[in-house]
Amino acid sequence: MGKMMMSGLVVMLLCLVASVNGQSGSNVRATYHLYNPQNIGYDLLKAGAFCATWDANKPLEWRRKYGWTAFCHPSPRGQAVCGKCLRVTNRATGAQATVRVVDQCQNGGLDLDVNVFRQIDTDGRGYAQGHLMVNYQFVNC
Repeated sequence: MGKMMMSGLVVMLLCLVASVNGQSGSNVRATYHLYNPQNIGYDLLKAGAFCATWDANKPLEWRRKYGWTAFCHPSPRGQAVCGKCLRVTNRATGAQATVRVVDQCQNGGLDLDVNVFRQIDTDGRGYAQGHLMVNYQFVNC
């Protein structure tokens, strides 16, 4: 019985990981946040990011490899998404960027670092409106 329970637990955990990695969102509102990690040495503690509890001591190269975002959807939440990466696509222009989840928020979408927001706002309409409509997909990073 112990082996069967352990096997079931392993399968359940693998399914949870697969669901986070396979999750995507369409027609999601993305706002921007002034993390400006390059100005604070990519320090998650200085940014006040939720994921700093787990990721602040990651190597500098890990913290600066991708732009930053807060993940604001109701599920998954918390530590489960910290450090995960998303491929974010501007629905209007097709411009894409890969970002790392460093924070959480409550607006129901994404809160991209302003540098990433500008990178995918290739026609300037998002900045003028204060938001972009994007698709996202969890990707390996």
